[in-house]
Amino acid sequence: MNKKIHTIYIWSFFIIGILVTVLLGINGYQYYSTSVEERVFLAQHAMLKPSGIIGHGVGILGSLMMIVGVAVYMVRKRIRIFLKFGYLKNWLEFHIFLCSLGPVLVLYHTAFKFGGIVAVSFWSMVAVVLSGIVGRFLYVQIPHTIQGQEISLKELNEMNENLTLHLKNNLKVNENLISKLNELSSLDKYKRIKFSTSFIFLVKDYFNIKTLLKELKVELKKLGLNRKQYSEIIKTSKSKLVISKRIGMLRTMQKFFKYWHIVHLPFAITMFVIMFIHVGVTIAFGYKWIF
Repeated sequence: MNKKIHTIYIWSFFIIGILVTVLLGINGYQYYSTSVEERVFLAQHAMLKPSGIIGHGVGILGSLMMIVGVAVYMVRKRIRIFLKFGYLKNWLEFHIFLCSLGPVLVLYHTAFKFGGIVAVSFWSMVAVVLSGIVGRFLYVQIPHTIQGQEISLKELNEMNENLTLHLKNNLKVNENLISKLNELSSLDKYKRIKFSTSFIFLVKDYFNIKTLLKELKVELKKLGLNRKQYSEIIKTSKSKLVISKRIGMLRTMQKFFKYWHIVHLPFAITMFVIMFIHVGVTIAFGYKWIF
């Protein structure tokens, strides 16, 4: 998937998600904003109640989206024969899309009213979505190949060295700037991080890198470079700073990701178990939508 197609791929997910959410909200605003006791008197009640044509339909669609979203990603990630079937990054994006829009549809299915055991499933779903956002953040902090395999510390160090050589040999950056960049990307600051404060450090470091790049841009402007040289040096320098951060934070991020799985998985299991119970009870009581 080239860059242009990938951009269309991502934006289509974003647009579909926004449109579906907004259109359902606009269509049912009067109903959802009315008190539960008074909804039965509205003309929309037959359509939008949890057992209505639309209400039941979006619940089924939302549940299927979450099931498919989890299933296809797990199959692509764990079953050997599918390992080369597309890039894992693209499958992860598809997983995020389905597992983000699916809960929105389930929320409309509940008509913003939930209680009992279904409430446990709903709040588990909320926890899964929120922890999924955190998981996505942690995932991108751990470098991966385009096929989804983690890049080793040795490979990261080689990439870092290659960027330095590219700056020196191909872009003809002078030794003073190289030294300054090496100083800015020093790994010493990462050696003092405690695991308990590493997440806060990571956020601060993000803004520190922004500041460092601004300082570098000031230095480069003094050299009178043409636009192409300037852009290429900034791009390469940014990559070097980011790789240095990832080298310094690699073990910490791997540990965070391991703990994240411990939190994320129980919520997901709870959500799906109660969802299947809810579906089974619904069918047992004769609520079969249009089938």
